[in-house]
Amino acid sequence: MKNLLLMREIYIEAFKDWTYKVLQKSFKAYSWFCFALLLITLYAFIYRVSTGFHFGI
Repeated sequence: MKNLLLMREIYIEAFKDWTYKVLQKSFKAYSWFCFALLLITLYAFIYRVSTGFHFGI
């Protein structure tokens, strides 16, 4: 039982900071992806307005 608790403690210490770094990197990548999608949407809207597209309203 003592070895099992020791292995658990080593595992927790090894991956404590790792999960935070992975989450931080993935959220940063996701936010850049969302920003790029917003820019594409804005570009498409401005392009349609400048060419006289009728939106059907």
